Amino acid sequence: MKYITRYMLKQVIGVTIFVTVILCFAIWLTQSLRLVDLIINRGLPLSMFVYMAFLLLPRFLAIVLPIAVFCATIFTYNRLTSDSELVVLRSAGLSQFAIAKPGLIAGVLASVVMVFLNMYLLPASYREFKDLQFAIRHDYSSILLQEGVFNTLGDSVTVYIRERNASGELSGILVHDSRNPEQQVTMMAERGAIVQSEQGPRVILKNGNRQHVDRDKGELSLLYFDQYVVEVSADQSPNYARWRDPRERYLPELLFPGDTAEERHQRNKLVAEGHNRISMLILPITYAAVGLALLMSAPFNRRGQLRITIVSVVVISLIAVGHISLHNLAGRNLGFVPGLYLIAIAPLLMAFYMLSGRRQRPVPAFSPAA
Repeated sequence: MKYITRYMLKQVIGVTIFVTVILCFAIWLTQSLRLVDLIINRGLPLSMFVYMAFLLLPRFLAIVLPIAVFCATIFTYNRLTSDSELVVLRSAGLSQFAIAKPGLIAGVLASVVMVFLNMYLLPASYREFKDLQFAIRHDYSSILLQEGVFNTLGDSVTVYIRERNASGELSGILVHDSRNPEQQVTMMAERGAIVQSEQGPRVILKNGNRQHVDRDKGELSLLYFDQYVVEVSADQSPNYARWRDPRERYLPELLFPGDTAEERHQRNKLVAEGHNRISMLILPITYAAVGLALLMSAPFNRRGQLRITIVSVVVISLIAVGHISLHNLAGRNLGFVPGLYLIAIAPLLMAFYMLSGRRQRPVPAFSPAA
C-alpha cells in the first residue's frame, strides 16, 4: 500500500511542479513587460529589471499553485485510468479514499507551501517591489534626470537638461534659482551631474556662467566658472508619503489594522485581505479533492473521461470565481468574510463524503448485441 501511494504521489508532484513552472513563467513574462518603461525612461540597468521582476514571482505562485495541483491530479488520475491501473487497484479491494490518498497528500503539501507564501514571502517580496518602484519613480535625482523637460523643484528652482548619457553625466544644463526674489539667478553649463548629500540634492555645474540682473542699476552681472555647486535645501525636496497596499502587509497588520485615519478608512479591505490569505490555504486541498471526487465517482469509460474532466474544470472555475468575488465583496462589507471560508470548505466536505462512499461499481460486460 505504501509503495502504491509513493508511486502515485511522485507522479502527481512531478506534474504539479511542471505545471507550476510553466504557468508562473507565462504570467511572469507578460507582467514583467510592464517594467520595461523603467529601463527605457529611467535608465535602470538590466540587473535591476530582473531583480524587480523576480520579486513578483511569489505573488503569481500563490495564485498558480492551487490550480497546478488540480491540473496535475486530473492529468495523473486520467492517465492511470486510461492505463487501467485504477481498475487493478479497485479489483485489489482498495477504497475510493485509499486510491485518492496520493492526490490529497499533494494538496496538503501545496497548502503547506502556501502557508510560507501567504504569511511571509508574498508580503515581504511585494513590499520590497513597491518600495523600489516608489523610489525609482519619486527619487529626487530621477526627477531631475528627465531630458528635454523643465523640472521644477518646489516653487523656486527650475532645471533643464538637454541630454543625459549612460554614465549619468548631464550636458546642456540650465538652472534658474528664484529662492531670493530680489536677486534671481540663472546658470548655464556645458556639463554637470546631480548628487545626493546629507543636506539634500546638489547640482554640480562645469564650464558655465552665472547671470543675474541688478534691478536697481539695471545691469547684467555675468560670472564665468569652471565648477559651480547649486544646493537645493531639504525643504525644497518633494515629500512623498506612501500608504502600504494590503498585499504588502503581514497577517497581523491585516487582521488588526492601526488607528490612523487612512487605515480606518481602508479597514474593510485590510481585514478582507487577511481572511482571504487564510482561506486560500485550503484551496489546494479543495481543488484536488473535488477533482478526485468527480473523476472517481464517474463510471469507467474506455473512450476516456473527457466529459467528467470538463465538468471538474467548470466546478473548480466556479469555486475560484466565487472566492475572488467574495473577496471583493468582503472589501466593501465584512459580512461576506464567512463566505470566503464557506466556499473553500463546503466543496471539500462534499468531496470527502463522495470519496468515503462505496467503491465504484464494476463495469458491466458488453454483450455482442450491444
